[in-house]
Amino acid sequence: MTEPTLNPADFQAPPQIDTMQKVGLGMGLVGLIGLAVGFAGDHAQFYKSYLLAYVFVLGIPIGSLALLMIHHLSGGRWSLALRRTFEASARTIPLMAVLFLPVILGIHDLYEWSHADVVAADPILLHKAPYLNQAGFILRAAGYFAIWSFLAVMLGRWSAQQDSQDFPLDRFNKISGPGVLILSLTVTFASVDWVMSLDPHWFSTIFGLWFLVGMALTALAFSIVVASLLHSNGHVAKALSTDRFHDYGTLLYAFIMLWAYLAYSQFLIVWSANLPEEIPYYLRRFGDGWQGVTLVLVAGHFVLPWLLLLFRSTKRITRRLVTVACLMLVMRFLDVFWLIAPWVKQGAFGVHWMDIAAVFAVLGLWVGAFCYLLKGRAVLPVGDPYLPEALADGH
Repeated sequence: MTEPTLNPADFQAPPQIDTMQKVGLGMGLVGLIGLAVGFAGDHAQFYKSYLLAYVFVLGIPIGSLALLMIHHLSGGRWSLALRRTFEASARTIPLMAVLFLPVILGIHDLYEWSHADVVAADPILLHKAPYLNQAGFILRAAGYFAIWSFLAVMLGRWSAQQDSQDFPLDRFNKISGPGVLILSLTVTFASVDWVMSLDPHWFSTIFGLWFLVGMALTALAFSIVVASLLHSNGHVAKALSTDRFHDYGTLLYAFIMLWAYLAYSQFLIVWSANLPEEIPYYLRRFGDGWQGVTLVLVAGHFVLPWLLLLFRSTKRITRRLVTVACLMLVMRFLDVFWLIAPWVKQGAFGVHWMDIAAVFAVLGLWVGAFCYLLKGRAVLPVGDPYLPEALADGH
């Protein structure tokens, strides 16, 4: 590999990223003030709302880490222009580890298996106690974040080195290959610990994969929005050609289809088996107002984007694709809400004001950190030997 001939100064983040950072930090400040007021009045609701927001936002960096490793393994030009976006997003995982502390502090308000008297009176919880216990929950969470942070930091560090020195390309593959497998396993266990165990009597063998695909979908939709902002830099725009946005739309379509397939497969298996420990999961979501959320998810998370992305023009006209990506971000939060809220609210459908405040706080702080990391480097990997070819495609 020869020394990079591209000038990193030509590929700096445009002013739109500064605006995005200011908006994010402003949202975060407003959200934090709201949560502080809410915590003083109802700490149990605070933890429930916080978990909703946290799980949604965590999907962006974890999904980005998965897509980043897939990029290194596939070697395709489709993802080259998104690589630094994936890296900046994944490098926020240590921040997400810190932001997980309120979930630990609120464990007794969120998870019934954390109460010894409840476990002692329930044979099923007693059977699961060797795994579902407070010490195991915390130790496993520490392990998940240590693994995810290591993968993100190493890939980010090597990427920075590649910009300024000779670098063996196969080094990315050596960590990305086992990294994808390890990430899949750890996300599966994390989804069981943090979400599925909200109802410790229910279980699903598809849930972990469904959860990971949802995270990748969230990350891809967010990255498409960021790519549209980076496109204002004329040098970066050469790598973000119409064909590249078409590729991103096609990939978004594929993830939407995969999410729908897994969601329907889980529903079909649970509904046809009709077992007393499984069927309440869907019965709870088909009544007390939750059926409306279910229908909106079917329409907005699958049918509408599926129809829109069938048209070639949707994928090749940037503003249309960004509109679909923004729709998917809203639907992704609604999906997380649908997964978690019926368990933590234990009643009819309703949205608490702290649900919105928590999203503002966690998402705003995360966006601020993401923009800071994205601006710290060239937004395209100038040391990647395939970048000149990708830039030539944009002419």
